[in-house]
Amino acid sequence: MDYFNAFWVGGLICALVQILMEKTKMMPGRIMVLLVCLGAVISVFGWYEPFQEYAGAGASVPLLGFGNVLMKGVKEAVDKEGMLGLFSGGFKAGAVGCSAALIFGYLASLIFNPKMKK
Repeated sequence: MDYFNAFWVGGLICALVQILMEKTKMMPGRIMVLLVCLGAVISVFGWYEPFQEYAGAGASVPLLGFGNVLMKGVKEAVDKEGMLGLFSGGFKAGAVGCSAALIFGYLASLIFNPKMKK
């Protein structure tokens, strides 16, 4: 049942984003920022943890999950370091995911020989 919930929740998020892309004039970059901010806001209210327990990877893999990770990092850093944690918490929490994306993207480009669009 975990796989099924992850599949339908992740699919629903992707479908809603696709509808948003097609029915509005919003650029993909703005939609991505909207998703990260929405994940952070949901995390602030404490709704993201139960949502993630139910949906698993369907909730943690999309950009909503990245917003949640950033918010949790900021909250932990503020608890430890005070207001200075506002500036460092998100970087510390999101560093591993960003580094992995960059490294694996670079490795994929070495293996698959990407070409520029014309």
